[in-house]
Amino acid sequence: MTTLQIVVLAIVQGITEFLPISSSGHLVLVPSLLGWTDQGLAFDVAVHFGSLLAVVVYFRKDLVQLVRGGFSVLGGRLDTPWARLALGIAIGTVPAAIAGLAFAGWIEENLRSPAVIVGTLAGYGILMVLADRFGHRERTLDTIRVRDAFAIGCAQALALVPGTSRSGVTITAARLLGIPRTDAARFSFLLSVPVILLASLYEGMHLVLAPEAVRWDELGLGISVAAVVAYLAIGFFMRVVGTIGLLPFAAYRIALAAIILYLLV
Repeated sequence: MTTLQIVVLAIVQGITEFLPISSSGHLVLVPSLLGWTDQGLAFDVAVHFGSLLAVVVYFRKDLVQLVRGGFSVLGGRLDTPWARLALGIAIGTVPAAIAGLAFAGWIEENLRSPAVIVGTLAGYGILMVLADRFGHRERTLDTIRVRDAFAIGCAQALALVPGTSRSGVTITAARLLGIPRTDAARFSFLLSVPVILLASLYEGMHLVLAPEAVRWDELGLGISVAAVVAYLAIGFFMRVVGTIGLLPFAAYRIALAAIILYLLV
């Protein structure tokens, strides 16, 4: 990969990971449209790790509270909102972790194509705007129950398919459960931490053990650029989502799907 490719793809990842428009879909589409060789899952996981660093820094205060809540859970106490939220995030991570172990290889071989992305971009875009339009707003983050977290976690597992958008599908699920936009986004970002960390560790282990030489300099550059851009994207999204809603992002998804479909035929 050239430096230009690394920087462009890392910027794309940083912008799209936490906007509900599918980072994995864009990481497949951009090389395809520009005539570049697919960068492969290892680079995708590396720039996702950069996004993880961004969300950890941005939500560091929440994560400290979640760690404390996790220790309360281990001590058998669920008497605080943070303890219940920590348990919910732990349970919500399970579906994506299982799906990733079971299907990640098959998905990489069979579903990293523009045709698949057309369907997921448009389909989940329509569902997103319907959930945002008709979802209730009577709940807050500290009212999320374990079964709610598990349902959102099952939605997160769907994001293994390119074009789905992890943040988009989890925010959509949260909106369907009556959680307001800002709280839905916040929970989505916190829920992303364990699953991106697990994916990064899993792929990193394969890279270390692989007989082929790994361009750690390329991965390091991708991680750094993605982290900075993702941090800015999180701040932007958290500031505007409560005001503008999800319609502009859904419209972008549908428009992009239409453009890809036109190019395909």
